[in-house]
Amino acid sequence: MRSQMTQQELLFTVGPEVRRLDDWESWLEEVRPAYELAARSGREWTTYEVARAEELPDPPDPATHWGRLMTLLHAEGLVEPAGWATSLRPTVHSSGVRRWRGTGAARDWEAAA
Repeated sequence: MRSQMTQQELLFTVGPEVRRLDDWESWLEEVRPAYELAARSGREWTTYEVARAEELPDPPDPATHWGRLMTLLHAEGLVEPAGWATSLRPTVHSSGVRRWRGTGAARDWEAAA
């Protein structure tokens, strides 16, 4: 990841306005590598923590596409749920979100690469 920001740093750091891509396929192609890297890191994280640290764009429909991405990566065996956290995303008012971690297969892929 570009930086190893703490939750406090993520909460209080003001960054540039988040851009949004217009179609799912282009968005997925741009953001997927960051989540594959996070899966191989051995750390636990939330979707927003990765998006913020990597300055990723929002998808066409943020309310559903972030979850769709994680469902896809979970179905492919790259990530697994690791508990719950309070979201740091400013627009969701501290709602509960999943924490994720890479699976053994994702970490093994890193070792083989």
